[in-house]
Amino acid sequence: MRFQIYITILLVGLISTSCKKKKPELGAAPTMEDAQFTFSPTAESPNIIQFTATKSGTVAVWDFGNGTSAKGRTVKATYPLKGSYLVKITVFSRGGSVTLNKEISIAEDDLTLLNSPDIVNLTGGADGQGYKTWVVDSSRDGHFGVGPEPASAAGLVPEWYSAKAFEQREVDMYNDRYTFYLNEFNFDMKTKGVVFLDDLAAGDYPGSYPSPADNNNAPLDDQIGENWNIVEEEGVNYLSVTGKSFIGFYAGTRKYQILKLGENELSLRYVDANASSPALAWYLRLVPLGYKGIDNPVDTVDEEPELTKYSLPIDFEIEKVNFEVIEEQTDTIVANPDTAGNSSAWVLETEKGIADWSGVFIDLKDKLDFSIKKTISLKVYSPIAEDFLIKIEDSKSNNSIFVEKFIAVTTTNKWVEITADFSGTAAGTYDRLVLIPGWKKPSSGKYYLDDIEQK
Repeated sequence: MRFQIYITILLVGLISTSCKKKKPELGAAPTMEDAQFTFSPTAESPNIIQFTATKSGTVAVWDFGNGTSAKGRTVKATYPLKGSYLVKITVFSRGGSVTLNKEISIAEDDLTLLNSPDIVNLTGGADGQGYKTWVVDSSRDGHFGVGPEPASAAGLVPEWYSAKAFEQREVDMYNDRYTFYLNEFNFDMKTKGVVFLDDLAAGDYPGSYPSPADNNNAPLDDQIGENWNIVEEEGVNYLSVTGKSFIGFYAGTRKYQILKLGENELSLRYVDANASSPALAWYLRLVPLGYKGIDNPVDTVDEEPELTKYSLPIDFEIEKVNFEVIEEQTDTIVANPDTAGNSSAWVLETEKGIADWSGVFIDLKDKLDFSIKKTISLKVYSPIAEDFLIKIEDSKSNNSIFVEKFIAVTTTNKWVEITADFSGTAAGTYDRLVLIPGWKKPSSGKYYLDDIEQK
């Protein structure tokens, strides 16, 4: 008992002592003197200005008055066009912040700055069409990944995870298009209606939901007429975009370190704004839309890998099924939009592409045999009355050996089951299933498919 009393008194003493915390000392707020900065033209061009915050030990955030911004004590800004620009610096310390504005004047135009290598590679330059559209480089290994922040001794590489070719195709990142314009440094992000984002940043995009692979998807319309800029901070170039737009996979930031910017490659690294235990950096590689070349055949793949094969039935609840797309069709696995007519939690969403025959297909592990089960059926949720094409092919025949059935869908915005009768079709020939909603109805909207089976 004496031992127990002694322990109790000791604990009370420790608790009493531990509760006596010092009040944190934030320090004085920075003054206007702390926000002073100098600026001068660089040797590169009188229109490239270097700015330096005179006070050390603080965080300096810049607005250059030309639509661009940066962070750091020493930064550069580019002004291709003459005029007056209001430059703003905001200095932060533990005690608060202060903002100081200064106006600078650029005497002459320097249009050669619009032909700098970075700008030409990103936009095509003034001698090109004035814009360039980029997409995620999905056909090569290493197009998306993650590593530690700060980087380890391994360097600026996605050492924790590096995506294989086409590995992330079900999360909608490959459908997005990013167009950088030379004119007014405009930027368009075209999304096909759905984007891919870090689950820690899901609150930034209302309506987000779990992605079929990992992290989240969210509805987002095209972001048109935003802006881009490239700035140098402490000797490092960063690309940033404005508004709700972003590039690739959203992780709470719109600022991307440029690892490589060439005519046919844009490689980026960006720090996750929300992850802290551990801190993360994401990696992304893009290529121009339509680019088929391979810059480095040593560490890339030069053709699409063999397609994964599946077995019927398919219901999207457990197995992640990767459909292939035809003529700008898009597809992803999403939450069921109408559980009243179909109890499945997950279904396939596919948006009609630009052609009559835009659709999706999968290859099957075994060739179809209709001697006993004579039909193929599936559930369809259609935005319009349409003809739905169910087609079976010999995958090795280059689309020359096939049987197709057209099914009329007359009910809209409601789940219905459709069935194609393949009675009498030869066994042992067909191992590809093609599904084309909205036949001869290009760009007709989003369709949902589920419960594909042979009966």
